[in-house]
Amino acid sequence: MKLKTYFTGVLTLGLLLSCATNPFTGKSTMALPGTENSTLFPAAFQQYNQFLSENNVVKGTSQAEMVTRVGQRIAIAAERYLNANGYQGYLKDYAWEYNLVNDKTVNAWCMPGGKIVVYTGILPIAQNETGLAIIMGHEVAHALANHGQQRMSASMLQQIGAVGLNVALQNDKNIGLYNQAYGITTSVGGMLPFSRSHETEADQIGIYLAAIAGYDPYEASKLWERMDAQSGGQAPPEFLSTHPSNQSRIDNLKALAPKAAAEAKKFGVSTFRQTPNFK
Repeated sequence: MKLKTYFTGVLTLGLLLSCATNPFTGKSTMALPGTENSTLFPAAFQQYNQFLSENNVVKGTSQAEMVTRVGQRIAIAAERYLNANGYQGYLKDYAWEYNLVNDKTVNAWCMPGGKIVVYTGILPIAQNETGLAIIMGHEVAHALANHGQQRMSASMLQQIGAVGLNVALQNDKNIGLYNQAYGITTSVGGMLPFSRSHETEADQIGIYLAAIAGYDPYEASKLWERMDAQSGGQAPPEFLSTHPSNQSRIDNLKALAPKAAAEAKKFGVSTFRQTPNFK
């Protein structure tokens, strides 16, 4: 039995049974029952509030105000883009919120429904407001493209596939080896590439949103050069990672920058904000 082919068949079946449309790419995406916004958003909002109650949220500082300012501009850019491309009302259930959390972790994220957190640990790498806009644009893109919904759907299908495999092989003496092989194959050959494709897609959507919001898209590759320097080269091989390699992202963002600038020009943005480095 070719496990990669089996898992591909499971994913294809899931896509045929239930799908949504990515408003930025026009592609069909998995959206199994139980992963709809009406289910995801309330759960995400609850988790977000719990996270804020358990962490040190920064309020009233210039950096906290910058996170809110950038977030609002990215949200407006997203709405302008979606409205212009026939997706009026796409954001009607979003409840945007932007918070800076005092934490040394180099990270930022956006939950389904527009709940955003930026950790203070990523600000030195962002270096300036433009860098922060590239980061937040990327994280918002994950939410807008329903990547959380797709990951949940893919995970559900992976589990369904495992159950199906065990039923089919219940009398096979090598069932343990098949299960182990299935786990490795579906991760390396399915879930990890799936995740990397989401990161690449979020890079593209994010740089477009940042540019429409008035931030220089040519700074995106420079941000990732700083990310690469900060990592010290400590990363697994790309095929074993949930993310593309830093160099792949740098090269991709360099190629996307002129396209993002051209997209921004459609919305009347021909010059970009000058954002000096943090002091």
